[in-house]
Amino acid sequence: MAQTVQLDVNGMSHRITLDDPDMPLLYALRDELELGNPRFGCGLAQCGACTVHVDGEPTRSCVTPVSAVVGHRVVTLAGLGTPEHPHPLQTAFAEAQATQCGYCMNGWIMTAAALVRDKPRATIAEIKQALTALKCRCGTHMSIIRAVARVTGAA
Repeated sequence: MAQTVQLDVNGMSHRITLDDPDMPLLYALRDELELGNPRFGCGLAQCGACTVHVDGEPTRSCVTPVSAVVGHRVVTLAGLGTPEHPHPLQTAFAEAQATQCGYCMNGWIMTAAALVRDKPRATIAEIKQALTALKCRCGTHMSIIRAVARVTGAA
């Protein structure tokens, strides 16, 4: 039986109709709300490409049911900053040329944004630890760490 739910995504309220309340949040964001990020990577919460913030916490949207985020605040990479006023990490990633294909950057930036919020002066070791569970097939890990370090002052 179809169910209509209200989602708060990037500061806007959205009503979507679900055939299955256990549908992954990732599918609702991409298919129902037509957001280009987060991305589908592994579907097993192992790569991080699908990372969003739910009430400020990095959350793997590929394994989080939509029903679990009703009444909570969801922020995607598009809601982190704007082209006119990008988040400092978005600027740092661009300046450090930390992307190759860019497919996984959603997860790296969203995870790093929570770190920077919680530990604005994070060290290189803390940055590496926070980002350890993310995957990048292009191998830009060192550029990514340098970009985050620019924001925390660890560079």
